[in-house]
Amino acid sequence: MTAMTISSMATHEIEAVQRAHPGVFGGNRSRAIATAVWLAIIAYTIGSLWYFEIWKLAYASDRTWRLISNFFVWKDMETWQYANIYKGIAQTLAMAFLGTLLGSCAALVIGFFAARNTMPSRIVRQLTRRMLDVFRGVDQLVWGLVFVRAVGLGPLAGVMAIFISDMGTLSKLYAEAIENIDRKQVEGVRATGAGPIQIVRFGYIPQVLPVFISQSLYFFESSTRSATILGLVGAGGIGMIIIERFRANMFDQVAFVVLNVLVCIFVIDWLSRLIRERFIGELSR
Repeated sequence: MTAMTISSMATHEIEAVQRAHPGVFGGNRSRAIATAVWLAIIAYTIGSLWYFEIWKLAYASDRTWRLISNFFVWKDMETWQYANIYKGIAQTLAMAFLGTLLGSCAALVIGFFAARNTMPSRIVRQLTRRMLDVFRGVDQLVWGLVFVRAVGLGPLAGVMAIFISDMGTLSKLYAEAIENIDRKQVEGVRATGAGPIQIVRFGYIPQVLPVFISQSLYFFESSTRSATILGLVGAGGIGMIIIERFRANMFDQVAFVVLNVLVCIFVIDWLSRLIRERFIGELSR
């Protein structure tokens, strides 16, 4: 119906159409509800800004600009302890790689216990899934604090935190991938008289391998960023160096370290893309 057609209608005809299609034109009640919702959203936003004392930004502007400028003005670079910085970066990469590798391998096994088509026992399946809920429901930073308390300061706590967290999430992803495989291939392998191990090897693994490679590479990249944060709570790696430089007001060195970490993440992303293209034929982005 065009605007010209509506303009040519009589008032009683327009009212009849509105009564016939109240959901399209909306009545006073729906307009009141929409107005109340918008007022509630605006009030909540203003209340949140007031609660978090947003006006402090105006008073802290000079201090903020001085802090930002300190990140970009690098001084006395010849005195920086490059060996410690790159040792911390190497530790961070090793933590991320080892934690993700252990988590991926464990998840590939646990995924079969959590999948509906490979674990007929409902009790075992549900127990496995609830255990995985706990592993991935607790933030990696909390796991880092737990393992720092358990095994002491150092990279081992970071490795364990990444391992537990990645295992919980990857196991769920692998279980879903196993449940969605083509059952004809599995039945074909079983028809040859293959045993359980051979069925898993030739029936299931080839079908979930692309998901395994893709997700593991993504989690390795993600864990590299997480390992940097884990260092802030004492779990080793470059995070400990960042927090030390921050406390000493060496913001130029903090910027240098962060820049190096970003370069490492870019390289990992580039290598991950090459590996995905090589093994699972993913198109380059």
